[in-house]
Amino acid sequence: MKIYVNEKEMSVNEGITSFSLRDLIKKEADVVVLNGFIIKEDVPLKENDRVVFITKGAVPDREELESLLVSRHTPRVHERVEKACIGIAGLGGLGSNVAVALARIGIGKLVLVDYDLVEPSNLNRQHYFLKHIGMKKTRALKEIISEINPFVEVEIRDIYLDKTNMEESFKDVDIIVEAFDNPICKAELVNIALSKLTSKYIVAASGMAGHFSNNTIKTKKIRDKFYLIGDDISEAKPGCGLMAPRVSIAASHQANTVLRIILDEYET
Repeated sequence: MKIYVNEKEMSVNEGITSFSLRDLIKKEADVVVLNGFIIKEDVPLKENDRVVFITKGAVPDREELESLLVSRHTPRVHERVEKACIGIAGLGGLGSNVAVALARIGIGKLVLVDYDLVEPSNLNRQHYFLKHIGMKKTRALKEIISEINPFVEVEIRDIYLDKTNMEESFKDVDIIVEAFDNPICKAELVNIALSKLTSKYIVAASGMAGHFSNNTIKTKKIRDKFYLIGDDISEAKPGCGLMAPRVSIAASHQANTVLRIILDEYET
């Protein structure tokens, strides 16, 4: 009978169970994942089942980590995710959280573009830590991603993005994530993507300030290859600041929209 153990094909006897196979291959494993789900009780294996054995606390090598990602994904998802190249314009509350979410799913390559430094005021919503204060956001985020998944390729560009360099910065990516604070920069990038980078998808955001309802933040398909996330209303202003919960909700919408595009699943 053919099964897959840590994504490697293996022949086993009919009737073998998940736990008995673990005892043969990796007896010290604490966790058994069968077809994407952690199991607590022993079950017989079937043809083409996928089993992964995990030892808690052990740092996996590249091959092991990839097999662990595949084990928790829907079949055939990872092979697309690991080939995708995503560009992120701005590494603040949106961009830093989008980058981390995509790194966690094992995205193939990230192109991270920002010119700014990490400041104390950033820590209320951006994915940085005290030790990163004063560092370039690009370098700090690359360091963070290396601690999550060191096998994601990360290209950093410490530049101020404007209409003179946006096209060049994102010409080689598959999908662009717009994550600026500045509405002028937002509009410039969307316009350049739609007029000059016409083969690219762009996932932008507008309206995630304050502590209003979660459910007003939505993903909308504005036109072909252009998605907009947010409530279109709640801009940051005196008395209505940017806070981690709603910013993170919008960032997760952006990251999931990127994933859906990679998988050819589109909003209507």
